[in-house]
Amino acid sequence: MIYKEIQPVKAMEAVITLPGSKSFSHRALIAAGLARGSSSLRNLLRADDTLMTARALEQLGVRITWQEKECLLEGAGGRLKVPAEPIYLGDSGTSMRFLTAVAALGNGRYVLTGSPRLCQRPIQDLLDALTLLGVVAHCENHNGCPPVIIQARGLAGGESRVSGGISSQFLSALLLISPFAARDVEIEVVGELVSRPYVDITLSVMEAFGIAYYRRGYQNFCVPAGQRYQARDYEVEGDASSASYFLGAAALTGGRITLTNLNPQSCQGDIGFLEVLQQMGCQVEPTGSGVVLRGRQLQAIRINMAHMPDLVPTLAVLAAYAQGETVITGVPHLRHKESDRLQAVATELAKMGITVNQTKDGLIIQGGKPRGVVIETYNDHRIAMSFALAGLKTPGVMIANPDCVAKSFPNFWDYFAKLGTNSALSASKENS
Repeated sequence: MIYKEIQPVKAMEAVITLPGSKSFSHRALIAAGLARGSSSLRNLLRADDTLMTARALEQLGVRITWQEKECLLEGAGGRLKVPAEPIYLGDSGTSMRFLTAVAALGNGRYVLTGSPRLCQRPIQDLLDALTLLGVVAHCENHNGCPPVIIQARGLAGGESRVSGGISSQFLSALLLISPFAARDVEIEVVGELVSRPYVDITLSVMEAFGIAYYRRGYQNFCVPAGQRYQARDYEVEGDASSASYFLGAAALTGGRITLTNLNPQSCQGDIGFLEVLQQMGCQVEPTGSGVVLRGRQLQAIRINMAHMPDLVPTLAVLAAYAQGETVITGVPHLRHKESDRLQAVATELAKMGITVNQTKDGLIIQGGKPRGVVIETYNDHRIAMSFALAGLKTPGVMIANPDCVAKSFPNFWDYFAKLGTNSALSASKENS
């Protein structure tokens, strides 16, 4: 087993330019891949998840060339090949949901599969919604989870309904393929939609690539038929999810962080973490194209994180050092991520000596004095990156399987080492 030991830092001060947004990168790849003609995507995130989407698109007939600072795509114009082999999507739930929908635009039999964990993650709600649009699809094991088999014959369109309770990606997947339907697509969201800002990202990318749509809040959406994505040059904005770790580092250590390309007006839901940190006592200053955060003594808060679920592990680690009791609600769907994140966070904080209670939709965390331990990461990139913050404050924190960060942020540890005048990392250690 490989471990990475984190060294505490003092007087942390750093200036960082963020990698591209993972959420925008997935969607831009899909839009450019479905367009006809050549597109250039700048600052595209090149991580395990986005590479899975890119490789799947190549199997479907999209030509992709990676250069140092941009990704060039020759789109298939919606005319998709039928791969000779199943489309393998690793651990990427986003890729599975989006590519399942994209495959429905083809003509033939498509099989999509992934890692053992991905094949435990739910997808039946998406297949039910696609069925209403004329798609023939089912789960190979009839258990509501991948592998998925699509017998594609194009998208008829019409009216569909999709549950909003597990993942907004089901809705985003439907929206992304709707322009190619034979008839207008009208989608009704059943129940409360979780992670709403990710739908805003989807619509923003669709609009940037030439697609018009109509909506009524987050309940009803209409995409007129007969539209096509237009090839274009597109720059991916900095990743607000990745920003949370550096913002959290400054917040925890009482330091100062400047993020040069974090847009405070972004439609990324995770930009709301700036306000969360302000509520906890930090100072935030926009700088035009970026933001500066100064850490202060952290105070406990009560907050619904339904629209920022990926940042719950980061907030939970900060809460372990805050004064008082932090109550996090609105995130029962975190049990269906790369790991059961509520269970994982509670388990690891408890090992550090912090009192944590799991509720039906979140966590209750008593601030205290965490002790250094080995952190199990459950092969979950967000558990690894969030608990790395604890090591900046507490000696003896070691991160197991640190390379799992490659899923969304392959050079995270290089960035992390910039946090302070001392190196934030010691050499990796290997145990057999």
